[in-house]
Amino acid sequence: MEAVIKDKTNMSKLKVAIPIVVLVVLIGGVLLGKMYFGGNNGPSVNTVMTKQEANQDITDDRQNAITRVVSKVSDAIVGINVEEVQEVQNPFMDDPFFRQFFGESAPRKQVVRGLGSGFIVSEDGYIITNDHVAGNATKISVTLTTGETIQAKLVGKDPVSDVALLKIEKSGLPYLKFANSDNVMIGEWAIALGNPFGLFEINDKPTVTVGVVSATNMKVFSGQNRVYSDMIQTDASINAGNSGGPLLDANGDVIGMNTIIYTGGGYGQGSIGVGFAISINRVNSIVEELKKNGSIDRNFNVGFKIQAIDDRIADYLKLDDTEGAVVVQVQPGSLSDNAGLKTEDVIIKVNGLDVKNDQEVAFAINDLRVGDKLKLTILRGGSEKDIEMELVRSK
Repeated sequence: MEAVIKDKTNMSKLKVAIPIVVLVVLIGGVLLGKMYFGGNNGPSVNTVMTKQEANQDITDDRQNAITRVVSKVSDAIVGINVEEVQEVQNPFMDDPFFRQFFGESAPRKQVVRGLGSGFIVSEDGYIITNDHVAGNATKISVTLTTGETIQAKLVGKDPVSDVALLKIEKSGLPYLKFANSDNVMIGEWAIALGNPFGLFEINDKPTVTVGVVSATNMKVFSGQNRVYSDMIQTDASINAGNSGGPLLDANGDVIGMNTIIYTGGGYGQGSIGVGFAISINRVNSIVEELKKNGSIDRNFNVGFKIQAIDDRIADYLKLDDTEGAVVVQVQPGSLSDNAGLKTEDVIIKVNGLDVKNDQEVAFAINDLRVGDKLKLTILRGGSEKDIEMELVRSK
């Protein structure tokens, strides 16, 4: 009996449900009918999204700050190819055994080809790149995104800061604007464009990599007496050939010039996410001097040698720590000799800035120019003393 009652209950529910379903279907039919058969106030058939409109919506969704920057700045990026004449010594001539048969052999000249990146900074054709890209070139070719290749001249260079200024004879060029790199924030987007491994030549377009600003105001020690200060560190991939290209912010303004990378091993290894760009404020100050003079006069000799301080030296000189650098030689008649610097003096500041080791002392001095003042704060006999001199041109 209980089962029969349940069946009747289900049937009654079914009977009620059927009219409701029919009603919904009918109402839906009326609405659909008005939509498709010209009801007075129904929406037009034109409101149905076309495939073209759908694709446009997808395209709009794909666009972001990065794609907008790339579209905005790409035409101001150039690929640079250079030829440089280098003297090459026959390695066998270093061996006395071979020299006894063949005598002294003069180095032979060899044309070496290289490549890098650059970016246009004025509509009349000024281009910035690294000195190590084009500073010693005998021939410089610049390729634009139009596919046009133009010979460039070297306006000026500064090997110490690793900045070079080029010029091509062409007007109406797109060019990049500079940000104030003092305002760069750690963690903000960093966009690198350039010519890694010569890939620019494939389709006349720069390669784009993206990362963030990892650190600012970095000092990086390198060979060849270069002074890499005020560097911006980024994890945007930078490889061989990227040197001289711009590092941009999310507005498309230049915050730095890509220059060096750490590879974690041999020179042949690629990016591991530790790249460095010279801040654009520093680059711009160098470029303005190069425009006027073609070079920066750093031809001075302070006339002393220094050494790092270890525990043994610290004990001997009765120092509290190993910071600074100890003077081990002063050239007679030199600037430093005339200023009163002596051996065993410990340099702890250069122009008022603390220095932790011998590298930082050399770093600070190498970045100066002829005519600058140099003040060394030293420890002598447990007391501080200032040694001052004006940097004059070496004869």
